[in-house]
Amino acid sequence: MNFNHFDDSGHAIMVDVSAKQPTLRTAIAAAEVRLSKELLAAIRSGGVAKGDVLGVARLAGIMAAKRTPDLIPLSHPLAIHNVTVDFDMNEAEGLITARCTVRAFERTGVEMEAMIGASLAALTIYDMCKGSDKSITIGEIRLLFKEGGKSGVYERAVN
Repeated sequence: MNFNHFDDSGHAIMVDVSAKQPTLRTAIAAAEVRLSKELLAAIRSGGVAKGDVLGVARLAGIMAAKRTPDLIPLSHPLAIHNVTVDFDMNEAEGLITARCTVRAFERTGVEMEAMIGASLAALTIYDMCKGSDKSITIGEIRLLFKEGGKSGVYERAVN
């Protein structure tokens, strides 16, 4: 297996993408938050003591995606053109799925930006609700979709 984040001596390096042509890159990632059905209902109705949980989580996810090069070593600073964070709520399962979509016209992909955005949105939900329920868990963080660049389109199969 060829690891392109290491030179011939085994030292970590930033991959040189300067010769690549910019293309429109899109990535969508998700993170799951499991919590009680009562807390989910309180979030939906705006009844959580700290305020608008999903509004703050949305902002946190957007901000985090933009800060990816400060958090992931060797990642490239990108001119991100769009970040959105949306939430799906499944009251029967006590589940919120934070979904982050990132777009950029760049030389390298935006998967890590989308995954960081979804992760921080999930962590923010936990932070804003931990006073009400310490049993909240953050589960699977995963790439759902990516396109752009030479590797083409990836779409996670539905289980």
